[in-house]
Amino acid sequence: MIAILPVSLFADDTAAMLRSNGVNVFLNQRPAPPSVALFPNDLVETRKDAVARIESNGSTADIAPETMIQFEGDELVLDHGRLSVHTMRGLRVRVGCVTITPQNLTDWTYYEVADLEGKVNVSAIQRDVYIDEHSWNTRPVKGSTSNRATVHEGEQKSRSEKCGADLKSTPTDAVNPILNSPWAIGAGVVAVGAVACFALCQNNNPISPTKP
Repeated sequence: MIAILPVSLFADDTAAMLRSNGVNVFLNQRPAPPSVALFPNDLVETRKDAVARIESNGSTADIAPETMIQFEGDELVLDHGRLSVHTMRGLRVRVGCVTITPQNLTDWTYYEVADLEGKVNVSAIQRDVYIDEHSWNTRPVKGSTSNRATVHEGEQKSRSEKCGADLKSTPTDAVNPILNSPWAIGAGVVAVGAVACFALCQNNNPISPTKP
């Protein structure tokens, strides 16, 4: 069973294995064993002096110390830190509003991505890669080539991870409307009470007088 398990995992493109020395490497905020299965939405974090490797079908990704990523099957979401990708299956890396994609999806491509202090540095070591910029917190439309640049083999290019931050809007459910605040509600109750008292307490001037 142990010998068959890794093979069965690699048959599924959405699964992978996380390898490490088991020290200062965390999976979903818990200490990771030296070898463990990795599935979509899993969070991997390496702390000081720790390294790890993700192995999947046709791809490997080496994670440098002090790095945090989220595994998404055919895409790695880099929160901060540095990693290097060696792939012949088009494994992508997404950092904020920047996505890095191998140009060749059939031959081995080797590239590095670093996210340090809000700047994304991309180095194409073997074969070319694309850099796509898109609106903040959204993925690029499949097949779209707008805002695309090419990093040729041996080159390095940089982008801001927040290239679309000015387009980001605050979710309406995250904002407490002023009319729903306790102060506004209290003020409304007082105002309604005052009007009602004024109307009902004037014995000599009924609201609907029967006499002209």
